[in-house]
Amino acid sequence: MAEEPTNGELGRQIGTLHTLLDARFAELNARLDKVVSLDVYTIQTTHVEQRLAQLGTDIQRCSDATGKLEDDFEAYQRDESKRREEERQKRLYQAVIPILVCLVSAVIAVWAVIK
Repeated sequence: MAEEPTNGELGRQIGTLHTLLDARFAELNARLDKVVSLDVYTIQTTHVEQRLAQLGTDIQRCSDATGKLEDDFEAYQRDESKRREEERQKRLYQAVIPILVCLVSAVIAVWAVIK
């Protein structure tokens, strides 16, 4: 019987175990406070997925706008090139026609003198 603990010792050991359990549960609660709940995780994941989808849509829209802008710029360059070519031809005709009229007048004048 000398090896069995007394009631006082048992009470102290139970108190120590109770204190140890309280400390462990406090530590576990502190760790659980840092853990994100499943509802919060689901909401956050859904929000991130929606935001990524929105950003993908925005990127596609910007890409389409850039493509349209490039097409419009190419059309502008073609139209501008065509306008410049037409203007060059007009200037050429404006210079050539008076010279031809002068030459024809000179030929007629020479022909009239010779005849």
